[in-house]
Amino acid sequence: MLSDGDHIRNLIGRYCDLMDAGDFEGIGALFVEATLAAGEGEPFAEGPDQIAAFFAGGTQLHDGPLGDRTLGTKHLVTNIVLDEPDADGVVTARSSYLVLQAVDGLPLQPIITGRYRDRFARGAGGWYFVERRFFVDLVGDLSHHLADPGIAEPGATS
Repeated sequence: MLSDGDHIRNLIGRYCDLMDAGDFEGIGALFVEATLAAGEGEPFAEGPDQIAAFFAGGTQLHDGPLGDRTLGTKHLVTNIVLDEPDADGVVTARSSYLVLQAVDGLPLQPIITGRYRDRFARGAGGWYFVERRFFVDLVGDLSHHLADPGIAEPGATS
């Protein structure tokens, strides 16, 4: 039987799988009742449609080896720390991310690292994202990943 922490970690891992697959609608479905924010800034996307559109519009897809469209990435999330639930039952998870990428014209390399601060709540259907805040710490070559690589400067909040 999975613990609450396992269910939360699985949601974080599912995000990575969907992002690497370029499944932006699937990512949106993870964030049905959630907001997305950069750093300590105000949320800039809310709900599945806005969040899916943010990732679809801001991320480059490349021709994959099977004739599919892919990001050519591997998103890794580590050092997940779960806080005790607050008075409303919301759990905050802090983690670190590393994104590797390899596509034509870019050999395998780390392209960005940072941190997530996620908030989760439990409803009738189980645990779900309430908020994702991402923080950029180190930046490599994002020219094959982001539509506008300048938005991912270290410390960026928008």
